[in-house]
Amino acid sequence: MTAQFDIQAIRAQFPALNQDSDHPIVYLDSAATAQKPLAMIQTLDDYYRHQNANVHRGSHQLTASLTQRFEQARDTVQAFLNAGDRKEIIWTRGATEALNLIAQSWARSTLQPGDEILVSELEHHANIVPWQIVAEQTGATVVKIPMKPDCTLDMDAFHALLSAKTRIVAVAHITNVTGTRNPIETMIAAAHAQGAVVVVDGAQGIVHEAVDVQALDADFYVFSGHKLFGPSGIGVLYGKQALLEAMPPWHGGGKMVEKVSFDGTRFTGLPGKFEAGTPNISGVIALAESIHWLNSLDRAGAEQHIHALRQQALDGIKNIEGLRVIGLQPDASLFSFVVDGVHHQDIATLLDQQNITLRAGNHCAHPMLNALGLTGTLRVSFALYNTEDDVARFVTALHKACDLL
Repeated sequence: MTAQFDIQAIRAQFPALNQDSDHPIVYLDSAATAQKPLAMIQTLDDYYRHQNANVHRGSHQLTASLTQRFEQARDTVQAFLNAGDRKEIIWTRGATEALNLIAQSWARSTLQPGDEILVSELEHHANIVPWQIVAEQTGATVVKIPMKPDCTLDMDAFHALLSAKTRIVAVAHITNVTGTRNPIETMIAAAHAQGAVVVVDGAQGIVHEAVDVQALDADFYVFSGHKLFGPSGIGVLYGKQALLEAMPPWHGGGKMVEKVSFDGTRFTGLPGKFEAGTPNISGVIALAESIHWLNSLDRAGAEQHIHALRQQALDGIKNIEGLRVIGLQPDASLFSFVVDGVHHQDIATLLDQQNITLRAGNHCAHPMLNALGLTGTLRVSFALYNTEDDVARFVTALHKACDLL
């Protein structure tokens, strides 16, 4: 780790990891959801204690000041992604809702029978199911981009599948099962050469990389706040302004209209067109605080720290009989493994009894696990607040669990 990255100072900022206990938890499930820093928690508390009101409606000062803070949060996300315009930042409930919004607005209004949607085999269900639904609605076809045995995308197959029929390419920035970093830059350029639109699921990627959507030339990029040390129930859809302006609204209600009558409704412009109803105000401002907090850190040092912890863990478990790491990726923040002849859930239960918290199951990635011939794996995912002691306790606990099975 770098001299600038102070793990003890970071760790002290996470109340959930510093509770008085004889057996504190070892939290190794950050790819599912991250623990929360005190700065974000205090932002939520301050909002509900001192500034609770609605936004964009009302004539009193409380609403006016909160609306300003709410929209400043949009500016924070715009800068975080280097989006070209604040109008390109749309608040959603999370990456899943953002993907469904794209599918039900842009795709449903654009796709025709015979069109193709290329979806990678490595995807989370949230970046598969919405495309299957809209394909049934429009007559389009979902086409799988296969992966190779090493759990990376088959790029030769991808280029062969691209054609004039391709209208959408849906791909994760970083996958949630193995931490595979997909070559999204190459994929975006190739898709654009065929006139296709690219949707990037950034739920895992945004946590571990700086993202510049203009440099990527991504058409859409989505992420969830809860994986980025923010609250649950808030997410972001970035879309190129021209695409968003051409898209019809998805949800209808207050705020997203200019005039309503029984003769018809005139919708407002971006970004409000896609933000019907009272938004997750506390989530928006708390997500902005999480981003400010993250930007204050040595992110490169944090990633070096995470990679060192992962290597420590891999070294500690490599001699366990029957243990296989699945699709090990260089420089990832996580790894998945199985132990031959032992059900993954049995191991997870024994680890949980030792206060080791990790994920066991299919990770909402059935197609990927099916391709590997697996029903599930155990996944160990690290964050910047994990320590060498966390890893040592995990290694000891896993050895003990495997000795009992």
